[in-house]
This record gives sequence, C-alpha cells and structure tokens, in this order.
Amino acid sequence: MADYDYDIGVIGGGAAGLTVAAGASQLGVKTLLIEKESVLGGDCLHYGCVPSKTLIKSASVYHKMRNASHYGLPDVDLPPVDFKQVGARIQSVIDTIQVHDSEERFCGLGVKVEFGNASFVDEHVVEYNGKRVSAKYWVLATGSEPVPLPIPGLEETGYWTNKDIFCLQDLPSSLIVVGGGPIGCEMAQSFSRLGTDVRILQRNCQILSAEDEDMAEVVQDAFKTEGIGLDLCANTQEVRRVNGKVEVVYERDGETHVISADHLLVAAGRAPNVKNLKLENAGVEYDRRGVKVDNRLRTSQKHIFAAGDVIGKYQFTHAAGYEGGIVISNAVFKLPRKVDYKWLPWCTYTEPELASVGMNEKAAKKAGLEYTVWEENFADNDRALAEGAPQGKIKLVLDKKEKPLGVQIVGPHAGELAAEWVAVLNAKTGLSTIASAMHPYPTVSEINKRVAGKVLSSKIFSDKVRKTLGFIFDYKGRACTLD
Repeated sequence: MADYDYDIGVIGGGAAGLTVAAGASQLGVKTLLIEKESVLGGDCLHYGCVPSKTLIKSASVYHKMRNASHYGLPDVDLPPVDFKQVGARIQSVIDTIQVHDSEERFCGLGVKVEFGNASFVDEHVVEYNGKRVSAKYWVLATGSEPVPLPIPGLEETGYWTNKDIFCLQDLPSSLIVVGGGPIGCEMAQSFSRLGTDVRILQRNCQILSAEDEDMAEVVQDAFKTEGIGLDLCANTQEVRRVNGKVEVVYERDGETHVISADHLLVAAGRAPNVKNLKLENAGVEYDRRGVKVDNRLRTSQKHIFAAGDVIGKYQFTHAAGYEGGIVISNAVFKLPRKVDYKWLPWCTYTEPELASVGMNEKAAKKAGLEYTVWEENFADNDRALAEGAPQGKIKLVLDKKEKPLGVQIVGPHAGELAAEWVAVLNAKTGLSTIASAMHPYPTVSEINKRVAGKVLSSKIFSDKVRKTLGFIFDYKGRACTLD
C-alpha cells in the first residue's frame, strides 16, 4: 500500500474547502489545506457575500434616513456619504469573521494550512512553493472568478468587478452596471441608495433572468421608483473612454444607444478557477464550465473530489458548504452519498428580497410538468403594512397531485421566510404542517401559513363538504348574503 504524506489534501480555502478540511480533521483524518491567497475565507468572505451584505445594510439605513417621511417622521437633511467610513465598516465585519476562518483556528482543529499556488504533478502529488506533497485523496475547491466579457474596448477602457468595489476611497458619482443578475442588482441598488447615479445594462429583457417574470418585475418596479436606470434587451457593441468618462454603445430593436458614466462595474458571469492546477497531470477532466464530477462529486479520478464554484453548478456559499458535506461522507466515511439539489434555496438581497426554494414556473415549464400556482400578497399581511413594505407576494407552485414543486417569495425578509419552507419541504411533512401551525402575530411569516391554508381551504370549504355536513347534521346554511 502506498504511503502518502496526508490522508486528504484540500486545494482552496473557501466555503467548500473549509467545510471539508474542518470536518475531515475533526474525524481523525490527517488533512492538508492549501490556499493561494494570503488568508482563508475565499471569495465569499473577502469579495462576495459578507462585504456585499454589509454594504447593502449601510445603504438600506441611509435610504431609510433619506425617506424618513415615509414612516411619519420629519425629513432629515443628510450630508453625503463618506465611502471611506462605509469601507471601514465592511472591513471590520470581514476582520471579525476572519478570526473564525483563520490559520490558527484550523491548526487548532488539526489542519495543516499552507499558502501558495498548487498544481498537480501526478494523480496523488501536488507541488506548491517549490515543495511536493502527496495525499491519498484530494479535493478541488478553488472557486470561481469574474469572467472577462468579449466586448470590444472593454479591457482597454478598464472596469471594476466585485474584487474592486468594497475598498473604494470615494463614492462614484455615476456608474454603469453590466449585468442584471443577483450581484449586479444588489450592487446597483446599494450604490444608488448611497448617492450614485446608476444604470443597469442587461442583455436579457428582465433583470434576474432566472426568476419568473412576475417576481422579477416587483424588483424592477422598486428600482424604477428609486431612480435606477434600466437598459434591458441591450446587446452591448462597444465600450470606450471619451473625455474621462466611460461610454457604452448598445443595440436594441435595431437602434443604437449610447450611455455614459464615470465608472463601469462588470457583474456578468464567472469562470471556474482551474487554469493553474495542471489537472491534465492528474487525469482530471474539465471544460470551460468547470471540473466534471458525478453525483458523488468524484472527478474522472475517483480519489479526487471537487466541490463549490469550481464544478460550475450552483454558485452559492451554502451550496458549497453542502457539497463539502457530501465529500466528507464519500471520502471519509466511505458512504455513497449523492448530491440532491431538489430543495436548494437561494436569495437575492435587493429590497424587496427575492427568494426561491425548488422549482419556479420557468423550471416547471421547461421540465414539461403540469402545475398550478397559489399566491398571497404582502399587501394583505398586517406586519408588512406596518413595516411600510406591502410590495410583493409569495407564490407556491404545485404539481398535478398538489404536491409542492417550489416556492418563490418577493418581499420583505423573503430569505428568512424561505427557511420555513426549506425545513418543511426537506422533511416532506406537507402543506398542512405550515397551515395548522401557530405563527406569532403580527409577523410577515404569516404569509407562509396563509398561502398553505389557501390550498387546503379550497378543499375544506368546498360545496361537497358543505353539502355533506348539512346532510349529516342538518345545518341550515348561510345566515347572510350580500346582494
């Protein structure tokens, strides 16, 4: 039997890699973790989830202060935002979380942490910093990075990505955001609320194009109300710099349009980080979408696993953490556990938020499924009215047997509301669990109970039930009717 330096080696210190390293080492597995950056945490901690949600909160508070009269309060004459202070707050949150994702903590868990660019020598040996180490199992968790767009003039003109915007010294006066996906929408609204003149340039004819049109429209309407420009159905032709400003030329319906701003943020597409790994030396198959894996997250080399953004499936931190758990089951416990994304949740943290669990209407149609839709509006939710946030709704998609296919929520605290559905749907307890459970009043979570109850009440309060009860108990029927 071959003698290896480590039982398991992990390349990449983001969500997936840290999950595997921490879990494996605590189970008695000799574990090596190699990270190319100088700190652990990955894109999520330093350039993604954590800084973006911190920025979103600062922008939301400033927006509410500027709109105090909406809450019956006197208007406030606010000074402009000092982005250095916003950036300092973002960094303080990162620093606090960094302690949890530190080399010292993982060393305490038994993980050997090394920093450097790793590449495969063969299927069991990796080289970094001039050293070679071997492991019985390897896990690829190198994440993804913003993908360059093939737009003429883009590289010459220069642009920002998510790696640039959280450490700016000054708030941009105007900004064009290329890409109307979750990152583009979240950042567009945040900078707009802080005082930047923002336009979103989107190739699709709706923002958040993976979502159902009626749900995305609620967010679009909010953006329009807040003064965010939306250039949709836009086929970008060229980017250029004119008189110190960035100009973007795009075509729509056969007509050419030109928009300009001080800066350009590109938030459209990401590519897997595989180019320096020399995967061919290990016999690991991959393509432009990512490393190829089976449903147990094994690559073409069964002792090499991959998880997180690098496999190109679902680019969410919680998905990466889940996949890390799948790897531990297979590599450490030797249990043939498979990935199951049926009830994968996600949320875009605009205001209103847009959250989803399972299939939306677009996915159901694409799968050729028969389905029905049940809705409940936040305008009918007492807490949403009290919060001054009546926009949006919940949409429950059921199959032909009235079993849930998915739930979509656009409105206040949508991401938190989705958590109840995650628990119920994974537990397979059915709609009656939510409909019959007591929810505190007044809360926005009552909307979950209301939409589930609407489905069940259509059966309970049917003509058939009324007639049956009347026949058995001689009930006399309605006491009042409106003519």
